[in-house]
Amino acid sequence: MRIATWNVNSVKQRVPRLLPWLDQRAPDVVCLQETKLTDDAFTGLLGDELAQRGYEVAVHGESAWNGVAILSRAGLEDVVPGLPGGPGFPEQEARAISATCGDVRVWSVYVPNGRSPDSDHYAYKLEWLAALRDAVAPDAERTLVCGDVNIAPTDHDVFDPSAYVGETHVTPPERAALAELQAVGLHDVVRDRWPDEDRVFSYWDYRAGIFHQDLGMRIDLILAGGPVAARAEAAWIDRQARKGKGPSDHAPVIVDLDEAPDGDIGPVVPPPSAPAPRRGGKRLPQAP
Repeated sequence: MRIATWNVNSVKQRVPRLLPWLDQRAPDVVCLQETKLTDDAFTGLLGDELAQRGYEVAVHGESAWNGVAILSRAGLEDVVPGLPGGPGFPEQEARAISATCGDVRVWSVYVPNGRSPDSDHYAYKLEWLAALRDAVAPDAERTLVCGDVNIAPTDHDVFDPSAYVGETHVTPPERAALAELQAVGLHDVVRDRWPDEDRVFSYWDYRAGIFHQDLGMRIDLILAGGPVAARAEAAWIDRQARKGKGPSDHAPVIVDLDEAPDGDIGPVVPPPSAPAPRRGGKRLPQAP
């Protein structure tokens, strides 16, 4: 089973990239985030194309913002839209959906951004992660949590820690909340396969040539319960999907269970187009 997660940053805008990518990589299960479409609009846009490719579809969306989906050719049962018991801002947002695909319980999640460490949205982010932990814990062994978690787990997961001082995604409370989620028995399968010294990013801002300089972050994760993680034969980030015309600002993360049709490709495909910058030599576009 090939499982992928991809924050497409508007599925409507990404159709010319998404459909060829599905044909090329042939994932069995795909978790999408930031679809930015209502359920009816998603089905109207992609229902026929996905059905022709053998995918069943579960969607939980809203217009203009958020939105998650699961596409599956491995079965799609017991679909639960939303995060049971989760907080809202002020109402619950379309940030989670779960379903059973084959013998695995799959979650597609789009964790709140947090905006700034002193904001109400940051507190909401921590509450949301705690609710996700509680929802996943009872069935963690057969679970895959896939998506944009909006947290770089360690300093190795950003191009330069000094560029993120005072920003969200790297603060100790966020990382602690992610660690508590993993503590229910979930493994970061990409990092399990590729050690901390490897530059492995999944997100690059659109501005200032950041992608071409490889000034990225790893905030898109696949977290697997122990028995599922033990089945991983390959884990990688499809950097090729971030190249070219009209890409998302995120690249897909792919994990192959039981067998790896393309072999164990490596942490990025193809390799980064720029060497690691000197620490302190680059700043984020939004930095003062």
